[in-house]
Amino acid sequence: MAEPPNVRLNLSNRSENVLLAREMLTGVAEAIELDSSDLYDVRTAVTEACNNVVLHAYEGAEGPLEVELRASPEEVEVIVRDFGVGIRPRIRSSDESALGIGLPLIQALVHSVEFSDAGGKGTEVRMQFLTPSKRALGPVGERADELPAVTENELTATVVLTVAPSSLARTVLPRILSVMAARAHFSTDRISDVQLVADSLAAHAPSSFGTDRLSVTVSAKAHSLELCVGPLGAGHADKLILDSDVDGLGPVIEKLTDDRRVAAVGSAEMLALQLVDRP
Repeated sequence: MAEPPNVRLNLSNRSENVLLAREMLTGVAEAIELDSSDLYDVRTAVTEACNNVVLHAYEGAEGPLEVELRASPEEVEVIVRDFGVGIRPRIRSSDESALGIGLPLIQALVHSVEFSDAGGKGTEVRMQFLTPSKRALGPVGERADELPAVTENELTATVVLTVAPSSLARTVLPRILSVMAARAHFSTDRISDVQLVADSLAAHAPSSFGTDRLSVTVSAKAHSLELCVGPLGAGHADKLILDSDVDGLGPVIEKLTDDRRVAAVGSAEMLALQLVDRP
């Protein structure tokens, strides 16, 4: 069995979600101190693979897009996966509108790339980049319980993010939540509040998971952002709210969120948070 990824993004193949994958890559690059030229290569190739899912995987319809990343001191591996008719790698004609430049560019930027067809259930593009980093991530550890599955109907406005080790969440989660808050038409001040909540979750949530991993489901609607954090250990949701201090500001989650709910999921808990920016 493959090692659990450092980051997994589950999202819709809507074109605007490609930005979330790019922001995730930027956050990882900051955490491992990746050279800017190497980041450019990774972002460009992954963007192209994601854009091909946007354009071709579901023949104009909407469907799931998964992006996984594994980082070691010597390389970065990124997998882009769909569950449609597949990516159909090809060279684009010169008169096509470009959401990327095609397979030749991916091949030019990666050390290796593999396209696999999962028995007619989609395509997986596995890209390996030989990009030495200056800072190693800690061990990922055992695979944790997954968040409840998101249906395809819910996926339209929902992103599921899993990050390990938790230190990586400090550079990834604020970027993802900021993009989602902007998409929900939040003001600049309220986006700053969202970033503080993200910082607090990155700092305090992993101890509540019982593993060095952070899992968050994010849903954006007009002027509203909903977060679902978990599964957490029994009794840990309330503790997370009370202990959510960032930079001496006190319990940030309690102060800056508009609604907080705890739901039992078997022997574990889910913490649901809502942030609202009233126009």
